[in-house]
Amino acid sequence: MNKSGTKMKLVALQFLLIIFTINMFAQSNTEVPSVTIDEFINLMEKDSSLVILDVRTQGELEGPLGKIEKSINIPIQELPERIDELKPYKDKTIYVICRTQNRSFASSQFLNRNGFKTFYVIGGMTEYHYKSNSK
Repeated sequence: MNKSGTKMKLVALQFLLIIFTINMFAQSNTEVPSVTIDEFINLMEKDSSLVILDVRTQGELEGPLGKIEKSINIPIQELPERIDELKPYKDKTIYVICRTQNRSFASSQFLNRNGFKTFYVIGGMTEYHYKSNSK
């Protein structure tokens, strides 16, 4: 295996270790605020400047659940390296969404530890897609 492939595998392994560690403590951590999908939809309808961070991959954005048009996309695996892109929103609340809620929870936890104010969306894009299509 070449050096590039080995380095990529090492980075991926480190990332998985970080996510595993975060998720290990997730159930005992109540300091990460959340919103239900209904609350999230109401907020979106009332506030056009709502900051939404989608932590899914590009492939997921193009998939059947779609994406929220004005959302910022930074996949969770890139979040540590791309956190500076969120600095303009440090004084605002960021609503974090993923497919179901696991990655958004971990991302919110990470961002909150780094001085951001976030809420993760319970049910994620799965619930959002269902609610949006049932109206």
